[in-house]
Amino acid sequence: MATLAQYPFTPKTIAINGHSLSYLDEGEGPVLVMLHGNPSWSYLYRNLVLRLRDRFRVIVPDHMGCGLSDKPQDYPYTLRTHIDNLTTLLERLGVEHCSLVVHDWGGAIGMGWVVDHLEQVEKICVLNTAAFLSPRIPLRINICRIPMLGKLIIQGFNGFAWPATFMAVTKSMAKEVAAGFLYPYDSWANRIATHRFVQDIPLRKSHPSWPDLAGIDKNLTKLQDRPMLICWGGKDFCFNDHFYHQWQQRFPEAQCHYFPEAGHYILEDAFDEVAPLVEDFFAR
Repeated sequence: MATLAQYPFTPKTIAINGHSLSYLDEGEGPVLVMLHGNPSWSYLYRNLVLRLRDRFRVIVPDHMGCGLSDKPQDYPYTLRTHIDNLTTLLERLGVEHCSLVVHDWGGAIGMGWVVDHLEQVEKICVLNTAAFLSPRIPLRINICRIPMLGKLIIQGFNGFAWPATFMAVTKSMAKEVAAGFLYPYDSWANRIATHRFVQDIPLRKSHPSWPDLAGIDKNLTKLQDRPMLICWGGKDFCFNDHFYHQWQQRFPEAQCHYFPEAGHYILEDAFDEVAPLVEDFFAR
């Protein structure tokens, strides 16, 4: 693996159904599981891992098809498969109790695991994500769902991961950081999951992942007794204020912090403000 800026880790792997899933497992102590979305990977959490690994055991998987995990071309890249992979990983690592940090698709994947393992969950930190049904989708993402055209845009021109390096932030990324985000997605084949994640957004009942997301949505009420921290970037073109208010309505007791000048990659735009809140939340 090439040397990546701000990523001084040695990932580990496990085999799931013949494919290699990469993950970080850093530090010792109470377990924190951090789940990325699309089109990022464990690189998204690099600075948070460095900050917290002296106090916690931090586990950060790369979802199958993402980051340093295998990128099989004929694979069921669905919400249920990602949840099942997370379940397998945590079982094999012997995780009995943990807290979660979720972002983007990591929200649905993480909450999908949580509602099936309530007795194992301690606290949850939510960062610009959703885990409930919504008909809202930005035009620029909806275009990427058009058959053939979406595949050409995302897999041919990297028209999802690359634009995210400037559209998902309000502060300019350093070139080496942008290169870190893009590192795993350097070819048509290696962008397969980036495309499939977009296809897997369930906007109607006929979509294969609709029942899974609907079940997660229905069962979120079971988490109202769990401590929750919500940190939100206010200039997120995808998970905008509508989603922030949805979380607040579902979890009125949550500790909420709104960052009006931060974008979708809130940990890039507002890390110095968000990181102490996250550390304090899990340490208390």
